[in-house]
Amino acid sequence: MKKIFLVAFLCVFGGIFSLPVFAELPPDKESEFFCVQVPLERVYTYRKGYVVTYRKGINHFANSYLPIEWFNTAAGKGDIIKLQAPRAWPYLAVYYKNGEFSHVRLYVHRVNSHETWGAIPLNVNIDDRFENVDTIKLEF
Repeated sequence: MKKIFLVAFLCVFGGIFSLPVFAELPPDKESEFFCVQVPLERVYTYRKGYVVTYRKGINHFANSYLPIEWFNTAAGKGDIIKLQAPRAWPYLAVYYKNGEFSHVRLYVHRVNSHETWGAIPLNVNIDDRFENVDTIKLEF
């Protein structure tokens, strides 16, 4: 009898306290930022930055080039964040402020030997893809 009472007690009070709380910003406090998250197929390291490959259709892929300078400064345009969960898949979060590109966050697997990491071979020269890059244009 005590077990039934305990289970009923936990169901009632556990359910009440585990309800999600939803909050809306007042209309005058709406965020000026908009975020687009893109799951990545591969993240390649290169001497001038990162090349991220993502799907833009069923059998089509697109690349974006993220200069290393974006990630080197404290107030830069990029943050790299190591995912803690071992099964987490990398993704790219692109932030727009008032409709214009603001910054990017690159969420990558914490272990560089994971299948989603890659490296551009040394004999391949794609330096020109990283020059004068100040925004990201995603293709879908």
